[in-house]
Amino acid sequence: MPYTKRKLKDHTRIYLEALGYDTEDPTQYFECELTGNRAVDVHHIIGRGKGGEDRIENLMALTRQKHIDYGDKVVLISTLLLEHKSFLDIKGVGYDQKWFDEKLRYYIGKS
Repeated sequence: MPYTKRKLKDHTRIYLEALGYDTEDPTQYFECELTGNRAVDVHHIIGRGKGGEDRIENLMALTRQKHIDYGDKVVLISTLLLEHKSFLDIKGVGYDQKWFDEKLRYYIGKS
């Protein structure tokens, strides 16, 4: 049975491509960065309404429940940034260290 082409949001495509996933396969499994379970959402760690960008440093795969639990809570941003940076290191994904340093300096005091 042929796959139907995925219609992905820009931030989801950026995330999947950065981690080497097949963006054309709608059955592609990708893991929640916090639990290892199947992720269904690509979350903006710093929400777009707070100036968050569509870039790998700011995008994190989560289960729906973790997205509800952790999403859009300023006090959790520094924790999520550190978890995400560690995940990217483990996966061997390149990122902008200066961007992480700047955001962590800003958000670390807000937790």
